[in-house]
Amino acid sequence: MIPRLKEKYKKEVVAKLVKSLALSNVMECPRIEKVVINMGLGDAVQNIKVVDAAVAELQAISGQKPVVTKAKKAIASFKLRKGLPIGAMVTLRGNHMFEFLDRLFSVALPRVRDFKGISAKGFDGRGNFTFGIKEQIIFPEVNYDRVDKIRGMNITIVMKSKQDAHSLELLKSLGLPFRV
Repeated sequence: MIPRLKEKYKKEVVAKLVKSLALSNVMECPRIEKVVINMGLGDAVQNIKVVDAAVAELQAISGQKPVVTKAKKAIASFKLRKGLPIGAMVTLRGNHMFEFLDRLFSVALPRVRDFKGISAKGFDGRGNFTFGIKEQIIFPEVNYDRVDKIRGMNITIVMKSKQDAHSLELLKSLGLPFRV
């Protein structure tokens, strides 16, 4: 089974981008390489069980088992020791990535209260795009009754692209709602 967004990319978006960006070859067209979802857990320093809940929520959202990230350095002012779990992240590629992006664009983002679109300022100069979500409950996979605390997450879309403008065109044509 081919994901809906992947099929749209292959059939509609590539041809549109080659024409609008004046590319000489279809292989020059920007494409999404991977999606990284990162959830930082600052309150895991006091209560280690917070990590388990966050991992379960991230697994429900992404459909893949997340990796627990650990502190690289000790910071005394934050009461943080080296090796202490302080976050969870998951990297999505291939069909999982396209299915997640489809759910994000068409289901989760429209559920955000007072949503006016995502700011286009999250590009890093190499064509990658990062944005934050303040609540994990916008995803329908997360059971609202079992959520102990509202947590946010960062989503990074890593793309094979030469310029930020090309990546912006790709994301717009895939359906990511940008602020006007």
